Amino acid sequence: MFDKSITAYEEAKKVIPGGVDSPVRAFKSVGGTPPFIDRGEGAYLVDVDGNKYLDFVQSWGPLIFGHCDKDIEEAVIKTVKKGLSFGAPTVLETELASEIVEMYDNIDKVRFVNSGTEAVMSAIRLARGVTGKNGILKFEGCYHGHSDSLLVQAGSGMATFGTPSSPGVPADLTKHTLLCEYNNIDELKKCFEASDDIACIIIEPIAGNMGFVPADEEFLAQCRKLCDENGALLIFDEVMSGFRASLTGAHGVVNTKSDIITFGKVIGAGMPVGAFAASSEIMAHLSPDGAVYQAGTLSGNPVAMAAGLVSLRKIKAKKDLYENLNQKVTKLLAGFKKAAEDNNIAFQVDSRGSMFGFFFCEKPPRNFKEVGTCNFDRFAKFHQEMLKRGFYFACSQYEAAFMCEAISDEDIDNCIKAAQEVMAKL
Repeated sequence: MFDKSITAYEEAKKVIPGGVDSPVRAFKSVGGTPPFIDRGEGAYLVDVDGNKYLDFVQSWGPLIFGHCDKDIEEAVIKTVKKGLSFGAPTVLETELASEIVEMYDNIDKVRFVNSGTEAVMSAIRLARGVTGKNGILKFEGCYHGHSDSLLVQAGSGMATFGTPSSPGVPADLTKHTLLCEYNNIDELKKCFEASDDIACIIIEPIAGNMGFVPADEEFLAQCRKLCDENGALLIFDEVMSGFRASLTGAHGVVNTKSDIITFGKVIGAGMPVGAFAASSEIMAHLSPDGAVYQAGTLSGNPVAMAAGLVSLRKIKAKKDLYENLNQKVTKLLAGFKKAAEDNNIAFQVDSRGSMFGFFFCEKPPRNFKEVGTCNFDRFAKFHQEMLKRGFYFACSQYEAAFMCEAISDEDIDNCIKAAQEVMAKL
């Protein structure tokens, strides 16, 4: 039964564009009506009709311990009783920044903001201020938020400056953005040959916005090399992979180090928050110490800081957390893979830590173009049938999935059983 969700969706469309406050939630990629959620319970979501779903989205990644974790919930309630925000510094900001800095050997300071979009936007401004250059090099399929200069599409031959991919974005704001194919070293080099004004490379080292597609080690090494040779900075966008792929995100599973890291809501345990971090030398350019301006009334919001601090300390205290999450992911994907093979369905899987993805295609895709050749109709049918059976996956082939600690082995067994039934019908 989805009667209440259907009614809620129709009512929402009257007062909210498309009925949703973020486009992917509209379920256009997979069809059907999006369930309107009433509450979360550990590994599960419960919608307004009372339907219960095993959740592999987990608020798009940040809920490592699942919904309504007791310790995080208590910290939030305690902090809320002191006030929602102050527009002034609190000790919580320092404590959370210290916890993050302690984990990494390539960052010394953190600036908190309110979202992943804001974190990336600010990191790019900082890179431009440090280098004195204007150009940005980004990759097809890597999503870095909806700021104007990052909403670009390919020019004539991929290694050219991009043009706006959304109405409302002036061409003047994207004329400094070069676009390159992900995992393509030749085109990467051509970009630097085409311009001597590149301030930074911005990349998802483990892409989660074209499905789950990790960058090749050699490709990341070339990004590092070309930045060093051309006076540019390397930014790792870890809004999705941070504290999900490993304790130190992509930095814990790849050999390349970035100059700047951006984080998203995972550092606030699901609360609205983001951050960017770098060495003391780079961060010295940021106001009030330096001339690169960035500000925000709600930056370092105490409620988000309190939630993130408890979550991060729990993560660090559980030494086998990522090993256990990875084992659960491996078991789930092995079950999916076998179900596909038993039914002669082309199917690919991959994962890092608690982050994973799957595609209906003949070989593992390495870039956005190859993801586009996958069987999207089959993915949509799989999504619809799994949702009917109580399993909630990302509502687009272009999104990664996430495992949380609250998901049990029994939950995984039930999900594999459901996938076997669904694969037999595809």
